[in-house]
Amino acid sequence: MTERLRIHPLMGLFRKPSFWLIVISLALISIPHYVTALEHPDFISRLYSALGLDRDSFERILFLAPIVWGGLFFGRTGAITTSLVAVGLMLPHAAASTAPLGNSLEVAAVYVVGNVLALTFAALRSERERRTQLEATQGKLRQSEERYRSIYENALDAIWLHDLDGNITAANLSSEKLTGYSVKELPRMNVRTFLSEESLHMASQVRAKLLAREPVEQPYEQQLTRKDGSVAIIQLVTSLVFESGRPVAFQHIARDVTEQKRLQDNLRFYTQQATRAQEEERKRISRELHDDTIQALVVISRQLDILASSGKDLTGESRERLKQIWEQTNSIMDEMRRLGRDLRPTSLDHLGLLPALEWLASDLSDSSQIMTTVNLVGKPRRLSEEAELVLYRIAEEALRNVQRHSQAVEAEIKVEFDAGVTRVTVSDNGKGSNLPGTISDLVRDGKLGLVAMQERALSVGGTLTIKSQPGSGTSITIELPG
Repeated sequence: MTERLRIHPLMGLFRKPSFWLIVISLALISIPHYVTALEHPDFISRLYSALGLDRDSFERILFLAPIVWGGLFFGRTGAITTSLVAVGLMLPHAAASTAPLGNSLEVAAVYVVGNVLALTFAALRSERERRTQLEATQGKLRQSEERYRSIYENALDAIWLHDLDGNITAANLSSEKLTGYSVKELPRMNVRTFLSEESLHMASQVRAKLLAREPVEQPYEQQLTRKDGSVAIIQLVTSLVFESGRPVAFQHIARDVTEQKRLQDNLRFYTQQATRAQEEERKRISRELHDDTIQALVVISRQLDILASSGKDLTGESRERLKQIWEQTNSIMDEMRRLGRDLRPTSLDHLGLLPALEWLASDLSDSSQIMTTVNLVGKPRRLSEEAELVLYRIAEEALRNVQRHSQAVEAEIKVEFDAGVTRVTVSDNGKGSNLPGTISDLVRDGKLGLVAMQERALSVGGTLTIKSQPGSGTSITIELPG
């Protein structure tokens, strides 16, 4: 039994196509490395000659491919194991060459760079998987909300009528379920029985506007006290009932939204927690890239520089090859720094919102033909970490939309610090568009970036306003208290 348990993982490894891909690639690289009679195709020979490489150096570089694959497919263990196998395949040939020291240094460089690349790509793959999991969680939450709304909208609504003095004259069975009073009790009651002082005040305002033929924003919400003393939140549509041209009663169509409100609050809370977890993960990965990966690359770069400058037995060709590897390492460091900034801008944590927005504007101006400026109104102040992060992420997403879709040549980030309110507006002079009327329409039309902005704003008690017209550009404003 113990023997089976030891063999089983190995057998599982042999069944993986990725394992055989690495084995075959190592074999295909090693055979011509030792059998010099096997010539490379002419175009490959011309390629590495043009790069200033000899055949052996070129073939050693090829060993980077299976090392990287080992890291991608099997993680840290796969990268280290594959790189050790590759070193074992390269060292005998390097030791038997006319320049054993230089070639051995190349083998060492392939080992180091291969491991760094493999582990870096493995970390990036892990990050993509985490993002996919977060997006899947948010997708399930949205599906849950839409499923609940579909069930809810198909339910029967409560309908009742009362005269101008609030005396109920008629009610349906759903009203009985909503209020707890039977349809026989309701016609002998007044709506004041169900409503608090605050709710009565709102009802009187709606009543006055309807009688004055003024528009009323509907549906609107009220709180209703049931027979058992519990409070229900209802969504109302109110209209006047006329008789011989005179208003004689009010008709109410009500829907119990107590559960819906609770669900929306929960969904908003879950979304907020998922967003926070995502930001914490971004921050962690950015910190690890800076503290671990980039620092390791700095050490490798310095070591390569020292090897190239102090190796007395190195040939000119080997020195040039080490220089190329050194330049590649520095290029990887620059890419890691850019990735770290994208994951979590250090300027936001250390300097605050304004410097981070100025960096966003500068980055967009440098990477595109869109001249982007930041304008300040009022006296700047620091906000909470969560509020600044929300403002930054919304501005970041808005600028990304400007770059991808607007066809603009100018964009502006306007930051306003008013008394008790902070406002950030991102506007452009692009082509603009016709916007859907509701959030559900945004989801249906695939404008998930705008939906994410709205959810972020709501998570910190803010509001998001989007204005756009064809030919007149687009403006996105987030307003937060504080």
